[in-house]
Amino acid sequence: MLLTADTERWNQLWRALGAVRMDAGLRDTLLAHYGQAHRHYHATAHLEACLRHLGDLRGFADEPDAVELALWFHDAIYEIGATDNEVRSADWARDALHAAGAPEATARKVHALVMVTRHDVAPSNPDEQVLLDADLAILGASPEAFDRYEDQIRAEFAQVPLEAFRTRRRRVLQGFLDRAAIYHTPPFRAAREARARDNLTRSIRQLGG
Repeated sequence: MLLTADTERWNQLWRALGAVRMDAGLRDTLLAHYGQAHRHYHATAHLEACLRHLGDLRGFADEPDAVELALWFHDAIYEIGATDNEVRSADWARDALHAAGAPEATARKVHALVMVTRHDVAPSNPDEQVLLDADLAILGASPEAFDRYEDQIRAEFAQVPLEAFRTRRRRVLQGFLDRAAIYHTPPFRAAREARARDNLTRSIRQLGG
């Protein structure tokens, strides 16, 4: 069974986070967003992959249930060219938790976790580390999987002229490569760090950098 199709786990997750009311349609609404036609990478398959990676990393998180819900929402809003996707996704998560009667501290926690997926600051706690490792797992995937990812990103930005896309994409990839560490959990650092650096270096070279 696909993790996103597990309605019992979805309900358990909300109960674990202190919800006292359930929005029966919220899961389907989120999945409809991930299924939008303009999404080639930031789609349901990416959400599924993130949830699977979290299954491997739960033991490294302090509040794995909060991380799980944050992953559900982290790309809930994904409009090409927008600069506020993460803010709007985080706000949606916070508002949904408020509506469900969850504790305010939980709503703030999940909001902060979603905001970390802007990838503009280093993670400051184990939950942020786990979430980012799950989100960025593709960087350390096999060369073939990484190349498919790059093709999917290009497809999402098909309306951007090629040279402009290459310039922006090089900047993004170089930002990851310049980090002291791409991954923060021990298993991902051991299994994916070197391969991620190889993938990033190769892609930057192919982009003309």
